[in-house]
Amino acid sequence: MKKLGLFLLSLMGWKIENTIPSDLKKYVLIAAPHTSNIDFIIALPSMWTLGVNGKYLIKKELFWWPLGAFLRATGGIPVDRSNRNIEFVEKLKGVLRESDQLSLLFTPEGTRSHTRKWKTGFYRIAHSLDLPIVLAYADYEKKLVGVGEILYPSGDVNADLLKLEEFYKDKVARYPDKFNKKFFVRS
Repeated sequence: MKKLGLFLLSLMGWKIENTIPSDLKKYVLIAAPHTSNIDFIIALPSMWTLGVNGKYLIKKELFWWPLGAFLRATGGIPVDRSNRNIEFVEKLKGVLRESDQLSLLFTPEGTRSHTRKWKTGFYRIAHSLDLPIVLAYADYEKKLVGVGEILYPSGDVNADLLKLEEFYKDKVARYPDKFNKKFFVRS
């Protein structure tokens, strides 16, 4: 799949920067900015190229035939965005607990539209399971997909979200006006 992913990315004119350390077997992966459906078309071959053994969250409305079969086969987990419940978070934790090698991809913006703040489920899951958070991005200006820092949640969500803001502040979205670079809402 790595070669297919690299071929698809190069066909679209994208390059990969950095990789995920090979000794990192289980982690939470976040990808930003997320302002377009094209992000998914770039993300999937990027995951293949990077050798990510992972699952990703995607809105349940896309799980219709035949797209739903493709999404499930490539690791898609349907999300009911209208139902925010603790059982879903526990289910995601269980998926990670049960595997020795797995990543779970989140787009913390939760939508392709401009958002005031990021959703923090990715952080709560990583912190509660003592997993690192791998920061991935797609920079449309440079046509570069990559993996940056690895954040080990400290438990101080405010301080850690400030670090994420710093990391993502220079990444250019497909639709820059939809990406809020100050996604951490200060009290």
